[in-house]
Amino acid sequence: MARVLYVSYDGMAEPLGQSQVIAYLERLADENEFHIVSFEKPADLDDPEKMAAVCARLSKSGIGWTPMRYHSRPSAPATAYDILRGQAAVLALVRRLRAHIIHVRSYVPALMALPARRLIGTKLLFDIRGFWPDERVDGGLWPKGGALYRTAKQLERIFFRAADHVVTLTHASVPIIEAFGYWDDASPPITVIPTCTDLDFFRPQRAVSKGPFTLGYVGSVGTWYLFDEVVAFFKAIRERRPDARLLVVNRSEHKVIRAAIEHAGIDPGTFEIIAAEHRDVPRYIGRMDAAAAIIKPCYSKIASAPTKLAEYLGCGVPCIGNVNVGDMEAILEGERVGVAMTGFTATDHAVSADRLLRLLDEPDLEGRCVATAKKLFSLDEGAGTYRRIYYSLTGTNSPADVE
Repeated sequence: MARVLYVSYDGMAEPLGQSQVIAYLERLADENEFHIVSFEKPADLDDPEKMAAVCARLSKSGIGWTPMRYHSRPSAPATAYDILRGQAAVLALVRRLRAHIIHVRSYVPALMALPARRLIGTKLLFDIRGFWPDERVDGGLWPKGGALYRTAKQLERIFFRAADHVVTLTHASVPIIEAFGYWDDASPPITVIPTCTDLDFFRPQRAVSKGPFTLGYVGSVGTWYLFDEVVAFFKAIRERRPDARLLVVNRSEHKVIRAAIEHAGIDPGTFEIIAAEHRDVPRYIGRMDAAAAIIKPCYSKIASAPTKLAEYLGCGVPCIGNVNVGDMEAILEGERVGVAMTGFTATDHAVSADRLLRLLDEPDLEGRCVATAKKLFSLDEGAGTYRRIYYSLTGTNSPADVE
């Protein structure tokens, strides 16, 4: 049994923490001992009912938890303060739990784990989740070449050199990581595990009666997600299907979304914006004929795998995406489960709309989407890969491997 300290700067009370951390660890807790250090948003920490629900879920699987308060303002000093607190907590927990492995989710947790890695020699699993310093620049949050970016890139080198195993989200990012030149000899083992999803939950839920063509969108907008391009693509669809509708499922950005749609001159009667609980999202995806995941094509996104792609495909819904974003083009075009736009001109929108509508005429499309999701995004398969990594780091064999 591996004793694993899992460090996340995302909160376990958030949907992302529950779907992309807890859901994996629950499937691994039968053979491994886990303790999570996470940084929870103040609103979640101050909600006793929500915190009790997360604690009960973790306790059911025997997973320990140290929730810490996340600080956001002022940005750099607040993060530095959290890092110092995290370093102290990780060092103490590694000693108390006698952890074999520190599993860090992205760069900030890697910095929290560094003292324990160096002082105690605990194995470090660096789950990069993307090229974080470059994401900050590409998202307009940091200036290119600024002090924060230069410092983060120096730390990136340290993290990769300290790692005993690296996990990345995309196959497209592997050759880039291998070419970093951070290592004296060969790089540590690199494994690709995309953002998987629970395919027992995200499964086809099609309505019996077929209404007008519906293009869907799930999740946040802005920064990386080019919602204006989704709207422009919808206009191209409307030119071909005048009765088409746009369905947007989003928690809190309704004013921004409505403004973007109305600015494009789209009839308010043709779109619907819904704030849905996580449990209801598959039902709304089931109303969609196709769904969008159009993302800013930039260097940092080579290492990104949008969760919504797995959710759409799991529900049997094809996706309109774009090239130069992780493995998206290879998946959509290679598996024939969607269309990857090559640009954002009016001609690109028109060509992609025609291609998508032709794809939708194929009778086996829903089954192909589900099969692709099971092949590439199964949460059970992703957890199984982590299981093998843990055992490789402890130098033992999983009972499943022995059998």
